[in-house]
Amino acid sequence: MRFLDRAQSRIPKPWRTVVDWLVTLALAAGFVLAFEAEVAKPYRIPSSSMEPTLHCSRPGAWCQGRFDDRVIANRLAYRFNDPGRGQIVVFEAPPAADRCESGDGGTTFVKRLIGLPGEQISERGGVVYVDGNPLREPYLDPANRDQRTDSWPTIPPGRYFFMGDNRVHSCDSRDWGTVPRDDLIGPVMLTYWPPNRVTAR
Repeated sequence: MRFLDRAQSRIPKPWRTVVDWLVTLALAAGFVLAFEAEVAKPYRIPSSSMEPTLHCSRPGAWCQGRFDDRVIANRLAYRFNDPGRGQIVVFEAPPAADRCESGDGGTTFVKRLIGLPGEQISERGGVVYVDGNPLREPYLDPANRDQRTDSWPTIPPGRYFFMGDNRVHSCDSRDWGTVPRDDLIGPVMLTYWPPNRVTAR
């Protein structure tokens, strides 16, 4: 601090205020960037795969909102806790997600965590089963269930199985497989935009 005081004493008085403001703004910007990179980062919802839990904007196919919902993911959560079933998670999509749409592989997805390592996921008539037991999904709009019947291999260690809440229009782990833990960015902790959609999760 003394160094800064001495340095400022050499600056003509009218410019000291300008320098003070510039230093303050630079420190604030640095703090925001560091916070976003290490703690909490905002993301937008670009597709209808999580409708109606999270909105994408019309006129996109099957979107219900006037604006894309914006969410904040907690980037520190999985450093201290294991991912939990039912969480909405931001993650890096595997290369096989190109099956959904060219260029989707390696992009950021937001989906619901359904299956944990060591579990076997199946679906019968749109009802999801974990190790043969029906999964209770109160967050799911019945109108968005599909009528799919299928089963998938046991989830390997350190990997996770995701589905969108809009099962009819979601390209997810049923199509492109599981996601390694290292590619999980973090659970969604807040919807912060638009104002009428603000929700802590």
